[in-house]
Amino acid sequence: MADKVEVENVLQPGKTYRVDAAKYGAMKAAMWAALPPAAPGLDAAALKAAILPALPEDLFPGGATAGWWIKCVQLDLEAKGLVLREGKPLRFRRA
Repeated sequence: MADKVEVENVLQPGKTYRVDAAKYGAMKAAMWAALPPAAPGLDAAALKAAILPALPEDLFPGGATAGWWIKCVQLDLEAKGLVLREGKPLRFRRA
């Protein structure tokens, strides 16, 4: 069984989920490198475009499932207070 990590969801306080640790770690590193520290941040499409080239091909072949993992990590980092969502359309940046 692969190693797992517990993630939170800002939209479901108090609830945690267990996900693949290697994919989570790779996505978190790529997302953290892509997110700017100041406003206006990146919208979802720009964030995905910035992250995809940084993902390891063995974990995300051809970018497969990257969209789901971006959202998973984004919601977890929001719940932990490390990422902020602002404005309309939604834009994301480091806290």
